[in-house]
Amino acid sequence: MKNIVSSAIAIVVMTAVFGFGYPALMTGLGQAAFSKQANGSLIELNGKVVGSKLAAQEFKGPRYFHVRPSAVSYNAAGTSFANLGPTNPDLAKNVKAAAEAILKLEGPYNPGLSIHDIPVDAVITSASGIDPDISPAYARLQSKRIASVRHLPLATVQQLIDKYDHGRSWGFFGEPGVNVLELNLALDRTAR
Repeated sequence: MKNIVSSAIAIVVMTAVFGFGYPALMTGLGQAAFSKQANGSLIELNGKVVGSKLAAQEFKGPRYFHVRPSAVSYNAAGTSFANLGPTNPDLAKNVKAAAEAILKLEGPYNPGLSIHDIPVDAVITSASGIDPDISPAYARLQSKRIASVRHLPLATVQQLIDKYDHGRSWGFFGEPGVNVLELNLALDRTAR
């Protein structure tokens, strides 16, 4: 009986400490030290939340920069990657379909564009399926279309790409990237 009581007390204490106390402490520290990040790095426009800096949302139409393909239709509730290996024929079909769509969309604005000119991130899903960033190379590929459709100088669009290119983390981790939501919002502000 003594062991049962001791075990019950240990369960209650451990649940209180590690189930409630520790998460409350970490949440409090996160709110105090990193409030914006702890709340999802939300981006507001005119007082209204339009998205998160951390999760991609699909942009359609020729006026906007497009994000990477998504294995989860840009649904942040169920992030996942395509899980297709290099020998899986479905991967080749998906890449081919994505490349053909890019050639169709970007070809008229980029004469001579071939499948070999398309950056890899334009045709392959990211690990999460909702990566908000694209490579500067993919952004530059889209820049001629954006400039033409919005009647902006190409240099203006490319300056925006350079401005929103966040580079590598700490100068050497990962790859450079451009946040598509931030870039498209800046583009809307520029084109007003």
